[in-house]
Amino acid sequence: MEVLGIDIGGTGIKGAPVNTLDGSLTQDRHRIPTPESATPEAVADVVAQIVDHFNWNGHVGCTIPARVEHGLVRTAANIHDEWIDTQVDNLLSQASGCRVTVLNDADAAGLASMRFGAGRSLDGLVFFITVGTGIGSAMFYNQQLVPNTELGHLRLKGGSAEDYASNRIRRQEELSWKQWAKRFQKYLDRVEFLFAPDTIILGGGISRPQKVKEYWHHLKTRAELIPAELENEAGIIGAAAAATP
Repeated sequence: MEVLGIDIGGTGIKGAPVNTLDGSLTQDRHRIPTPESATPEAVADVVAQIVDHFNWNGHVGCTIPARVEHGLVRTAANIHDEWIDTQVDNLLSQASGCRVTVLNDADAAGLASMRFGAGRSLDGLVFFITVGTGIGSAMFYNQQLVPNTELGHLRLKGGSAEDYASNRIRRQEELSWKQWAKRFQKYLDRVEFLFAPDTIILGGGISRPQKVKEYWHHLKTRAELIPAELENEAGIIGAAAAATP
């Protein structure tokens, strides 16, 4: 079955039809820059443009960088404040003319990893942690998603963990990979102390092989630590998987 997956990011909104049996993209991705205002209405218009680009009239899955409870946006740490209390599934369905399922972006990437990527054979307690502009998280127990964990906002060094150990901070403060890894290790230590996961999968931009080799040897966990495999396509694939009837 094919489902259109759309991944809403801070700089771009990208989508593609996905074969939900094997997680493959059946057409090339189509990307449109995220509107500067990034209000709900502006983003909904871009989602509709992507639906029109593929001449799509089936199910659509869509990610958003926020906590989503039954289609209702509850947080806006990395998006426009107007998203709070928006019934986003209804908004995007009305804009696109399709039935749209919406979930948190890290949950979507984690779902893709657990079904089609590095986590596909893993049981027990698995954390998918995505590191980029912020730090996102997805929790799975025996392959079942526990949604909206938002562990990038754990308190660390007097503030939010993502303001101390994200890839954005590494670039802003011009940290070496070793310096950044030392910070990120403190975050991993906190996660392990609180939850004792069996496996931690690291995703986002830092999961690309050329970056993994720069810092991996500086990290140490009790849990099995493995890099994600799906890279930039994870959000699209996970969104489609979540919307599969």
